[in-house]
Amino acid sequence: MSLPAPARAPAIARRLASALYDLLITAALAIFVTFPFLAVFRDATHGWQRHLLQAWLLAAIGAYYVWFWTRGGQTLPMKTWRIRLVRADGGGPVNVGRAVHRFVLAVLGTLAVGLGFAWALLDRDRQFLHDRLAGTALVAA
Repeated sequence: MSLPAPARAPAIARRLASALYDLLITAALAIFVTFPFLAVFRDATHGWQRHLLQAWLLAAIGAYYVWFWTRGGQTLPMKTWRIRLVRADGGGPVNVGRAVHRFVLAVLGTLAVGLGFAWALLDRDRQFLHDRLAGTALVAA
């Protein structure tokens, strides 16, 4: 389904600038949530503790994105760059299930050497692959 003309995606450079800003916040969040983990487990450099820390970080970062996407459709960087996440089928707010689905697909797209993001270069509406598959869209706010 193609988005209506006024709801087209912002320029890719604008979305990448927002993503870079989000990366800085995500890095700070990762540092912040690692401290209580290390206070409890002391060491997370090998074995099951390392995997548990990775799962803990993924859950914390996922919670950050899902929280903001479902409450206004914007993280702080998305507000700054005037980008909003909406449902692709009508532009309404995104629910928790769809936000989690989008986050998981975005992580997989990142692990696939960023191919999920490169998809926007080929997509008719300039949407990322995880947005296509999750039924969401990034639009100018």
